[in-house]
Amino acid sequence: MGMVLALIVAACGDAVVQEGRQEAAQESTTTADAASRVTTSRIDPGEIESALSGEGASAIATLGRGGWEGFPDPLIDESEVGIVLPPDTIPSIDAPQFVDIATADAYLEDAEPVVYLEIGDDVRAYPVQILIWHEIVNDVVGGEPVAVTYCPLCNSAVTYRRVIGDETVTFGTSGALYNSALVMYDRTTESLWTHYDGRAVIGTLTGVELEPISAPLLAWVDFKEQFPDGVVLDRERTGARRDYGTNPYGGYDDVGSAPFLFRGDADARAELLRRVVGVIIGDNAKAWTLDGLANGEASVTPGELAGQDLVIFWKAGQASALDSAAISQGYDVGSVGVFDPEVDGRMLTFASSGSQFFDTETGSQWSITGRALDGEFEGSQMTAVPHLDTFWFSWSAYRGQTDLIDG
Repeated sequence: MGMVLALIVAACGDAVVQEGRQEAAQESTTTADAASRVTTSRIDPGEIESALSGEGASAIATLGRGGWEGFPDPLIDESEVGIVLPPDTIPSIDAPQFVDIATADAYLEDAEPVVYLEIGDDVRAYPVQILIWHEIVNDVVGGEPVAVTYCPLCNSAVTYRRVIGDETVTFGTSGALYNSALVMYDRTTESLWTHYDGRAVIGTLTGVELEPISAPLLAWVDFKEQFPDGVVLDRERTGARRDYGTNPYGGYDDVGSAPFLFRGDADARAELLRRVVGVIIGDNAKAWTLDGLANGEASVTPGELAGQDLVIFWKAGQASALDSAAISQGYDVGSVGVFDPEVDGRMLTFASSGSQFFDTETGSQWSITGRALDGEFEGSQMTAVPHLDTFWFSWSAYRGQTDLIDG
């Protein structure tokens, strides 16, 4: 625990920690104040230090259980939440700036992972070398307010529409972890949200769920080749100074190690830090081990969930962000796309050759992002099925009834 905590604090920087503590102290309110208004009090930095030293029996108790009186009952056991840092110590990016492909290519290596988001004609890449230091980007893409989130401890990138009812909200990092995953808070009510499934679990908005948007991880080389007019989150104008390109969690994804502050029940069907690809349709969940999907330079795996046919593409060439001290030098985990194989009313079957994907019906070539590059279907786009590239411990903790396919 001490080693990982040191890494997290290092990721934040001493100056930012101090700023976060000052902000938390300035905005701290009494329990009565919190109960009498919509927004609740933030975590007191002194109580955080107590929790970190082991003196706090319940980490979320540092919020003051009484401070939540009058609000819905929490959806999670507060004693299973660990507070690591004051809110906003890991600063979200709230005014993101973007550069073109050529500018970003000067500092991004081909194998580096990016989160890519396409809404209408607006296509954007969010390099993990930036996200690993900030975890949340509040943005507007294609006219849609979105929160692009990344949790390094559970190796998951999830994007949500950040509109609740008729109100657009922004999200920040709470400093807490649940099942070793990022816990966000919205700045309107300061309710706590689990990044992993976009659900408010403590506070005014308890029970509200955010709408997810497909925004998977992709190797930089594939993004720049497939979206030459796309834009890229600028690392020079994040509002903070960080050692972008480096990984403060070096070696964290060693399959034989243990996740930090994970208090859930271990599902013994796979190692806790085994990489999986998870899909949810309705109340149904299924995960495929990455080892079972990856084969050669590219591979195709047919699947099915809740009566929905799926096709899973895997392509070599994406580096693990959590392996080497330099993100670009991480071992090859490849990129994954999950799609509905019905295109223009026709059910297609797919195969791979070398690093290419093609449908066996027409021989049209397809990209890892599900777009036809030539042939009869040129220009067609398969419907992406939202999926999560993540660790088994996180997936099984949040999706306890999940099926697991290995091989």
